[in-house]
Amino acid sequence: AKADAICNQALEEFAQNAPDAGDDALAAATYDRKLEELEAALDAPLQVLYLRQLAIVREKALQSYRASSRSSESSDYEAMLQADSMFQREAEEATREGSDWDYATERSYLQSVMNDMAQTSKKLIDVQMKSANQQSTAMQYLQQQQQMIQQLQMQLYGQSSPWNVGLAYRIPD
Repeated sequence: AKADAICNQALEEFAQNAPDAGDDALAAATYDRKLEELEAALDAPLQVLYLRQLAIVREKALQSYRASSRSSESSDYEAMLQADSMFQREAEEATREGSDWDYATERSYLQSVMNDMAQTSKKLIDVQMKSANQQSTAMQYLQQQQQMIQQLQMQLYGQSSPWNVGLAYRIPD
């Protein structure tokens, strides 16, 4: 958008200030060559800025993905689609028409980073679930052991024993 405006303005100014070639083929060829050189001279620094802008847009999309995936109302897949469409829309706006500028590499990098983040998040949830299951199993085992101790106490000492033996285990946080 802005890159198009900059190039178009410079090319228009060149066209207005350049002498009229008329019927001279050599002058027309020189005019065309100079026009292409001007466009190439403008295109190179603008493309560097374009690539920087894509990196910024990619980071913005990643932040959007992180925020969306943290909220409980959307899934990782929906957050990925939303961040990818935001990146694509903003990259499309920044891309200069008629140029060989391309944002496919940045987009694929964004998608791979989001996939890695989603896999890491899924692995974390799996580990948390396994840990919760193990703690539950350990608690059940300890409760069974406590019941067995109480039954043994009842068998050995009956109800009127002066001894009271108890066992407690606290699961670490």
